[in-house]
Amino acid sequence: MTKRDKIKMELSQEEAELIEAIRNYCNSYPNGYPELLDYAEDIFARMTDMPK
Repeated sequence: MTKRDKIKMELSQEEAELIEAIRNYCNSYPNGYPELLDYAEDIFARMTDMPK
């Protein structure tokens, strides 16, 4: 098992929500709930929509 380094950084609410959505999707494996992936993709799309 590999050791994971921890990094502390400030995140916006949207960034924290995206990370949580990705973690929830990964934790759902192997059942994999498509709604969780759709939710993460939606957050990402809103964050990268230009111009703001």
